[in-house]
Amino acid sequence: MMKQLLPHRHKSKIMEKLELLPFPGDVTWNGSIIYLDRDGVINIGSEDYINSPDELIILPGVADSLAKLKLAGFRLCLVTNQSPINRGLWGHDILEKIHDKLIAELLNDDKNAFLDLILYSPYAPMENSIARKPEPGMLRSGNIIINSAELNIEIPLESSSLSPSILFSEGGMSAMVGDRYVDYLAGKSHGVRTFIVNPAIGLPQVISRILDKNDKGDVMQ
Repeated sequence: MMKQLLPHRHKSKIMEKLELLPFPGDVTWNGSIIYLDRDGVINIGSEDYINSPDELIILPGVADSLAKLKLAGFRLCLVTNQSPINRGLWGHDILEKIHDKLIAELLNDDKNAFLDLILYSPYAPMENSIARKPEPGMLRSGNIIINSAELNIEIPLESSSLSPSILFSEGGMSAMVGDRYVDYLAGKSHGVRTFIVNPAIGLPQVISRILDKNDKGDVMQ
């Protein structure tokens, strides 16, 4: 049975109101969100996980790709499974340091390469959490948190149910970008375009496709 275990959020409580940074220049939100897996999309992945900040290596061209999305008016939400936490390998504090480094290196590469929201699932597969991909819980949370921030309203209390009935309308160009089938399933379950990348290339492989409103994403069986 799927459990309504909520995702966690970088340096904030999950239901805390998000303070969005302004878009560069005169850009305004286009109404859509790009949901991004982390390993194999933003940074080089590892079968043994990324266990420390020293192991984090940003893929070439990612910062430039994120900046292009920002300049096109997208909000950006990282959604990453991080089961080592609940498997007991390391704690939330280690992941916080990894994500601090991720944020700093992206901004160092391009000042417009900023992520609006970082969500993660610490749950192991046997916990059957809706917040662990392939389930759509992290994407649903991102939808609620970002839309509430854009509307300058408090996050509704019923959001903790992660029910699809309380979601805001997704923009027609929203998308999920991942490198695994679980990412594809999460995106499709959430009802957005979904793009699967080669983990050796990551986000830059599909940036032109994401920006093409006529591209409906990948279709997998």
